[in-house]
Amino acid sequence: MSDTPKTPGTPGTPETPGQNGGLPAQREDTGDVIGVRKGMFGAANGGDTSGYGGLVRTVAMPGAASRPYGGWFDEVADELEGALEEQDLLPGNAIEKTVVDRGELTFHIAREHLVQVARTLRDDPALRFELCTGVSGVHFPGDKGRELHAVYHLRSLTHGRLIRLEVTAPDSDPHVPSLVPVYPTNDWHERETYDFFGLVFDGHPALTRIMMPDDWQGFPQRKDYPLGGIPVEYKGAQIPAPDQRRSYS
Repeated sequence: MSDTPKTPGTPGTPETPGQNGGLPAQREDTGDVIGVRKGMFGAANGGDTSGYGGLVRTVAMPGAASRPYGGWFDEVADELEGALEEQDLLPGNAIEKTVVDRGELTFHIAREHLVQVARTLRDDPALRFELCTGVSGVHFPGDKGRELHAVYHLRSLTHGRLIRLEVTAPDSDPHVPSLVPVYPTNDWHERETYDFFGLVFDGHPALTRIMMPDDWQGFPQRKDYPLGGIPVEYKGAQIPAPDQRRSYS
């Protein structure tokens, strides 16, 4: 093994944002407040026994960043926007906002343009995000009109970079295009996200449940799904809801 340190940007070497004199991105806004959380765990009616029942804090989505984003983030953003323009797609129509938060770069993409953006990120020689490590679902009931979020992590093995794509859909229309045609390894990840969050990935080759029984009602990882009190198929047992398990004087 060689003790010679690798130069940032060498294939296979992760790059750190802000290198080579890059400046940290500045926030244009503080984000969208989507709710207020009380207590440590959000329990009501005396169920919070943590001692933090008086804690109150807002829940806000990170706001858009303004240039310069810092380091290679600007290079990726410039190349992506230029590649979309070459395809006669206005970047502002595809990229709803760009967020730099906690040293990570996230492009919020309009769901109707998700497949084209992902294919561009994969195929453009200056981008080359060859690997999608999966998709995760998130449910924010307070984020009206975009309650369901699908989050993708893309890795460039060529350039040693990691970015995130995020798309949203309302509870009333939980449809997102499948990325299996672009990243075939997303097959089971999309099935799991559908199973737990109810996000429907249009174009998926076989969108069926992967963890829960085929006839299971509801989507267990949504915030409005009951924590307990649902029948369990084991000798007629039933798990009571958390606020019904014990009482506090």
